[in-house]
Amino acid sequence: MKKMNVVAFVMLISLLLLFQVLAEFSTSSNAETSSVSEIQTNDENQMAAFKRTHHRPRLHCGHACARRCSRTSRKKVCYRACGSCCAKCQCVPPGTSGNTASCPCYANLRTHGNKLKCP
Repeated sequence: MKKMNVVAFVMLISLLLLFQVLAEFSTSSNAETSSVSEIQTNDENQMAAFKRTHHRPRLHCGHACARRCSRTSRKKVCYRACGSCCAKCQCVPPGTSGNTASCPCYANLRTHGNKLKCP
């Protein structure tokens, strides 16, 4: 009698697992038939959520400013200004001068005298 109850229990569990697998299969096949526009919308939403929650890694301002100020004659002044701009903006334009389009925050910082702050 006990053996029959165990067999019935195993059969019941097997049927439940089979129903669960079939239910998951039917929902996945419905998802595959969804339109391309819905998939693109989901991708765009996921990318927007990623951009909101993931921040850029912190920039090592010492190395970036050393590169930026490598050809100046007043290195200490350049390092100080570049360091404060980098700390605020977390970016330094490439090269030793110019190229400020790649880092608008860096390009738009001004001193109290309304002069460009960042080298």
